[in-house]
Amino acid sequence: MGKYKELTQDNFEATVKEGISMVDFWAPWCGPCRMLAPVIDELAGDFEGKANICKVNTDEEQDLAVKFGVRSIPTVIFLKDGEVVDQMIGAASKQAFSDKINSLL
Repeated sequence: MGKYKELTQDNFEATVKEGISMVDFWAPWCGPCRMLAPVIDELAGDFEGKANICKVNTDEEQDLAVKFGVRSIPTVIFLKDGEVVDQMIGAASKQAFSDKINSLL
């Protein structure tokens, strides 16, 4: 089973620069973020080798949250070859995320 990638300022650009990436901006104290965690894990397995499924802890990586204009969490951004192409704010179903990733692949 695939595992999502934990992104930091150091590895963000290198990870998302090619292909499709889904990045979940979250924090440990955020209830909806914790509800989303198992969905992110499943998506990492479903899209292993096809898309990068990633998470950014906004408590630890505030600069990344600011860079992408994240004002509320969870915020999930979708990137294609390093460019933001879409975003979803708040928790959503696994199907909604899958559909979005598939539409970009």
